[in-house]
Amino acid sequence: MIISKFGGTSVADAAAIERTTGIVRGRLARRPVVVVSALAGVTNALLGIARQASEGNFISAVSSVQALRERHLVEVEALLATSDEHNEIGAEVSVIFDELASLCEALSVLGFITPRSLDAIAGMGERASSMLIAAAFRARGIDAVHVDARKVMITDANFGRAEPQADAIAIAARRLVAPLVHDGKVPVMGGYIGSSMDGITTTLGRGGSDYSASLVGAALQAESIEIWTDVDGMLTADPRIVPTARPIEQIRFDEASELASFGAKVLHPATIAPAVRLGIPVWIYNSRNPGAHGTRITFDAPRRAVTAIAAKRETTILRVATGKMLFQHGFLRRVFELFDEHAVSVDVVATSEVSVSVTVDDSAPLDVLVGALRQIGDVSVERRRAIVSVVGSGIADDADAMGTVLRALGHRRINMLSLSASAINLTILLDDADVPDAMRALHAALFEAPAA
Repeated sequence: MIISKFGGTSVADAAAIERTTGIVRGRLARRPVVVVSALAGVTNALLGIARQASEGNFISAVSSVQALRERHLVEVEALLATSDEHNEIGAEVSVIFDELASLCEALSVLGFITPRSLDAIAGMGERASSMLIAAAFRARGIDAVHVDARKVMITDANFGRAEPQADAIAIAARRLVAPLVHDGKVPVMGGYIGSSMDGITTTLGRGGSDYSASLVGAALQAESIEIWTDVDGMLTADPRIVPTARPIEQIRFDEASELASFGAKVLHPATIAPAVRLGIPVWIYNSRNPGAHGTRITFDAPRRAVTAIAAKRETTILRVATGKMLFQHGFLRRVFELFDEHAVSVDVVATSEVSVSVTVDDSAPLDVLVGALRQIGDVSVERRRAIVSVVGSGIADDADAMGTVLRALGHRRINMLSLSASAINLTILLDDADVPDAMRALHAALFEAPAA
């Protein structure tokens, strides 16, 4: 059994769904379970509709609902025009958007939106796409069965970023999904969405469809998990910044996780955690180029000094310093307690006896936090910074690689430099404006320089 997850660009429209159908048909012998995202751009549109309605723009919200309804019905017509299910699926898809319109009316009256309501709206794209895609498979001779992901992906009630309950998911997957696979059918379910123990719709956070696929794969002890996207696997750098970026045929679990956390958007950071626990290989493939090799993520990939580089833009550095704490314990504890109290996540940390420097997203709510930090020391805030990560499982053992990195950066100002606790990520804080040129210089030095 394998898990095949298809992202929004892989199910964007009828043409993309036709390609996906061909990919699934070629994998029938491996007994696939299919997990799908919403059609490309739909989740963003749903979040926009929720915002319009809660701000009192009911007419605009309803107009946007109708546009989404028509978009889905166009794809129903294109995919199921000759199918006996044409009318039924069209009606079921319309019911979802009727529900959305009713929620918009309620939000416009309330004048605000709750996390619970937002999850109910945000998950409608996967509900519609999974139903449509299962029907499209059946119309093309694949014995597919739609499975409501909310009955399988059991979570807590932390709306907006619900925490999956692995034991409950395993029980549900073995009860609802495994028998279908055993009978030769292809289960099709939405990613990203789930439900609380009380049956209320939840979501796993943006990018959660990959996470869903990995959780189902772990629950069913799949042979492998496939993530189908619009690039030929993981690359040595972001090709939008570095046109000469190369595909990576194999990469280690820890390297892939580190790259995902620091800006490699092809993979959601949480995706591989359930797979890692069971050693299930994860493959990244291109649905527009299914013949490409793709990237295999596994424990036994080659150990390299540098495997890839990534960048995370829109970063702020906070520096907290106080001479009063010299040689006294408790300074760091007090600093990070304040970050926890204000729910601000930290990416990179560098410390000394009397100071600590951390990075946070530019969007983090800092005003109150900075005020609290000033009670224990001097605080400086440096915006418009970026994190550049040089990732390789052997980088800590290769002084030449580190030297190459620093030489490639040349005259560019380095605001922070840190080797991760896992010793696989050399993290460099640069001015945001320097990132494109720095990434290209690093890639040229690390991956394009002729061998000595």
